[in-house]
Amino acid sequence: MKAEERWQARFRAPRVTLPVWARQAPARAVYRSNASGAWEVYAWDRAAGSMRQATARPKGTSHGTIDPTGQWIWWFSDTDGDEWGRWMRQPFTGGPDEPIDLAPGYPAGIALSATGEAAIGVARPGEGFQIHVVRPGGSTRPIYEHAEAASVAAMSLDGSLIAISHSEHGDSRHPALRVLRQNGDTVGDLHDGSGKGVLGLRFAPVQGDRRLLTLHERRGRREPLVWDPESDEQREIWLRDPGEITADWYGDGRSLLVVRANRGRTHLHRYDLAGGRLFPIETQHGVIDAATPRPDGSVEYSWSSGAHPPVIRSSNGHVVMNHGGPISPPSVPVEDVDVEGPGGRIHALVSRPERGSGPFPTIFLLHGGPTSQDDDSFVPQVAAWVDLGFAVVRVNYRGSTGYGSAWRDALVGEVGHIELSDVAAVRDVMVDRGIADPERLVLSGASWGGYLTLLGLGTQPKVWAAGIATVPIADHLATYEEETEALRAYHRALLGGSPGEQPERYANCSPITYVDQVEAPLLILAGENDPRCPIGQIETYVSRLAERGHEHSVYRYDAGHGSLVVSERIAQMSAQLEFARKHIRTEA
Repeated sequence: MKAEERWQARFRAPRVTLPVWARQAPARAVYRSNASGAWEVYAWDRAAGSMRQATARPKGTSHGTIDPTGQWIWWFSDTDGDEWGRWMRQPFTGGPDEPIDLAPGYPAGIALSATGEAAIGVARPGEGFQIHVVRPGGSTRPIYEHAEAASVAAMSLDGSLIAISHSEHGDSRHPALRVLRQNGDTVGDLHDGSGKGVLGLRFAPVQGDRRLLTLHERRGRREPLVWDPESDEQREIWLRDPGEITADWYGDGRSLLVVRANRGRTHLHRYDLAGGRLFPIETQHGVIDAATPRPDGSVEYSWSSGAHPPVIRSSNGHVVMNHGGPISPPSVPVEDVDVEGPGGRIHALVSRPERGSGPFPTIFLLHGGPTSQDDDSFVPQVAAWVDLGFAVVRVNYRGSTGYGSAWRDALVGEVGHIELSDVAAVRDVMVDRGIADPERLVLSGASWGGYLTLLGLGTQPKVWAAGIATVPIADHLATYEEETEALRAYHRALLGGSPGEQPERYANCSPITYVDQVEAPLLILAGENDPRCPIGQIETYVSRLAERGHEHSVYRYDAGHGSLVVSERIAQMSAQLEFARKHIRTEA
């Protein structure tokens, strides 16, 4: 198989998300797949062995779930990827879609009960955040609203309790948790104070059980906490092993599935609540994107590694499902690199071409977020660059998740510059070790990674031979004026206030401040309908480049913050590879 056919085959190979099953009808599940050519929602009747595509939209569908009884599939209908729309539902067995009688807005969480009620969060410009209860007959009632960011976290199985994440204290990066009744009365509050967020996960899957599984940060990382909001009884689940943790309930409410992420890999455990003991669940070395216990006590999970494409497995030892079609070609294993940086030890991941010993042309592929991380999962984009002959370096800079709360929160204020100082430390080591050719370095990333790319090209102009920025922030002030309400709250939390309160900080951290210093040729990819990194502020940045005749190109596409369409993703990857071939010498 030729190199181009090989990387495109990875994008075209059918992929599926972990099926979400109905708690009271475990044979019924929904999942998302790209098998149709765009990511859509599918219904899976496990007892009958049948699958059907539940949504079919030109730009794909980003959100889908199922109610606990297995009667209804819920999905979010936006317009061309702009994330503005409303929730719809359709019978599991098929039938017409029913719109939920709420005015359109940006989604802010959804939770479903076994008694027919739904809790839906919505955000609208100028109106702040609202939480509504939707009755089985379709009537709606608002139970919460606030100007600061809020979203639905969970709903008890009987529908009587609704957990919401909120930032009334003004810090959406470290939310508090509140449990409400359907009439809006407060049952309980959980707020651990400044710099310590509390995240709601799920109520116990037992009728009448009030316990809510949450994550707290009282010891410098996210760890499980079982909370009864009525009695305020709290049980912290302390675990010795390193890494950040999330969890889920087993069906009887007596055990927890503990998912521990450490240094870019994932480990599964069962925690017995009665005995306080932790039992490991054997899985392959790699990354588990999602996991869920089944009624028989087994655990199903979505697994991949840098070398091996994703698969849905069971702890019983078998493959749960696949969607048929061609299999994705594998790629190369990922190597770990630890570098002493200006703020502590930095963990990076390196993927090298199979042939040659270096130094290689090297792309620093920076993740978004910034509260995200790169790991040892299968990424078709990384594999495509390796096929072209590039080494790929991914840096879990300060701001990344997975390394504790202090590392994640370290970039407050001087955003962008802090992350890039970590990238620079890793870059120097890659050059010193003979992996990266200092004359053939490309800086690239999407979303926050695209922002870091533009900022890096302007503040480190002599270092980079080329840059590729996908859906970037080019100007924090202009982005703030156009972005969603939730992201405005995030911006205030990250930069210490609004642009009016912190004008110098917004300017100092904005790529447009340094646009006249950019030297490297630049490719920008931008979504016409992007509500997160609006295209207007990108157009202004590009105009500044054009005014001084800087070499650049812009790839615009008709979608939002990324595309759910396979052919579009291939076209974008092709544009990036062609840009690299033009400006960087390769041996592939």
